[in-house]
Amino acid sequence: MSRPRPIVPLSIAGSDPSGGAGLQADLKVFLRFGLSGAAVPTAITVQSAAGVREVVPLEAALVGRQLAALLGDVRPAAVKVGMLGDGAVVRVVARALLPLLRKRIPIVVDPVLTSGDGRRLLPRKDVAVFVRQLVPLATLLTPNVPEAAELAGVSEARVTSHTPDVIAALLRTGAKAVLLKGGHLSGPEATDVLRLGEEMVAYSLPRLPVGRRVHGTGCALSAAIAALLAKGLSLEDAVQQAKEYVHAAIAGSRHVGRGARLLDFQARVGE
Repeated sequence: MSRPRPIVPLSIAGSDPSGGAGLQADLKVFLRFGLSGAAVPTAITVQSAAGVREVVPLEAALVGRQLAALLGDVRPAAVKVGMLGDGAVVRVVARALLPLLRKRIPIVVDPVLTSGDGRRLLPRKDVAVFVRQLVPLATLLTPNVPEAAELAGVSEARVTSHTPDVIAALLRTGAKAVLLKGGHLSGPEATDVLRLGEEMVAYSLPRLPVGRRVHGTGCALSAAIAALLAKGLSLEDAVQQAKEYVHAAIAGSRHVGRGARLLDFQARVGE
């Protein structure tokens, strides 16, 4: 009897030399959930956990050739899309993912517009291309408050005061579901809000007093959701388990250098 093919999640994102975010973090998360993932880089960054110094997008044609070679041989069980360096790369990635959408392969889109230290990653002029071409392919869109504000064309205050309206506006761009992350907000709990169809679900966990910024939390959350969807979980269960995992990874985070804390990618829920 032949062995079943391995479940392979795919990350399409930028490279982070610190290993705390981007492709490197995604692959660590996939492995934590027992999956050996594939990865296509979209940009090279010069950074550490202390901040981003330089971003060099790869040529769109090169990204396209990577995707063509991989997808011509491997059918991923789920895809996580992270940082895309410019509009040309957005177009190439959207074109490559369209056949996967037709095959109902889950696509988790994390709209990485700026770095944690505020450096611009996707040029503002290319956000409209992102919304028009990539967001409609998303099984799940995972913006934080600043990203949701930019994608919806509203203020951050509007996102927090009229959350259902802003999520509805994002759904109208074509995403099948939206997870609005609340980690940037203050308060005793970190609450993420998921809307799938007409259903709205809030996921809350106590905010952890870790002190300085933790690097790569958004990357880890979206990668964990993609891994769990690849394993066949429902979207609601995947979000719940991914949030619990990232919460544990933040609790175990530590300083590796002088910058932000790095996640404990080997964290186990409940430990």
